[in-house]
Amino acid sequence: MRAHHDFDSKRFIPATSETEGGYSWFLGTQLDKPTIAVLVAEENGEVIGYAYAGVEGRDYMSLRGPAGVLYDVVVDPSHRRSGVGRLLVEAVLGFLKEHGAPQVVLSTATHNDAAQRLFESVGFRRTMVEMTAELTN
Repeated sequence: MRAHHDFDSKRFIPATSETEGGYSWFLGTQLDKPTIAVLVAEENGEVIGYAYAGVEGRDYMSLRGPAGVLYDVVVDPSHRRSGVGRLLVEAVLGFLKEHGAPQVVLSTATHNDAAQRLFESVGFRRTMVEMTAELTN
């Protein structure tokens, strides 16, 4: 969340002192859902990354049929470029395929070049561009 806000503070909401606990609570509510994956990468008992994804039905607003959606991939900055992100993405793709997703979609920040390189390296292609306009100062 902080990285996205740093990319574009007008588009992305800032993290607060409650963000980490709130998001942790939210992810906990997803764990028992059969078509949701919350995968964790750890090293020596320390969490160094996670991925969150799920299978969704038809979405007319997104102009797509049923699909897997990769909601989040986060790797601790000190472990980036070590293959952890790739392992998480590949594990998510396997989970989504096993659960019947015919394709997988995701969104990534325009300025997040490293994430885009990772996603393209495992077969994702660009299909949409989000554009934002502020209506207030």
